[in-house]
Amino acid sequence: MNAPQIIKTSTGEELVVIPKADYEALLHAAEEALEDAADVAIYDERKAEFKTEKPLPADVTMDVLRGSSRLKALRNWRKLTQAELASAIDVSQGFLSDLESNRRKPSAQTSAMLAKALDVPSEWIES
Repeated sequence: MNAPQIIKTSTGEELVVIPKADYEALLHAAEEALEDAADVAIYDERKAEFKTEKPLPADVTMDVLRGSSRLKALRNWRKLTQAELASAIDVSQGFLSDLESNRRKPSAQTSAMLAKALDVPSEWIES
């Protein structure tokens, strides 16, 4: 960054003159800072939500970050196949597949059965 030039107007106002490249770099840094602040706000909001629920196991979180739905990640964590979990809660494997891919939403009763079959807190099952 080059040294700025300070100019004083006839009214006493001081103006700072900098090269355009330095100005653009400052704008870019400000945009990045705003984006970072927004990310921090989202993180803080999500973190506050988790204070009321037990945190997910690291393996489940990593599976979700890789793109799996939470339900699929929980099933994988419990080392169950779709057929095994579907049988445990008395639904078809196709229905469970639809739940895992978010094509369908579970009823409160189905969510409760999933939580019980997976031995997890009910709030871990998204409904």
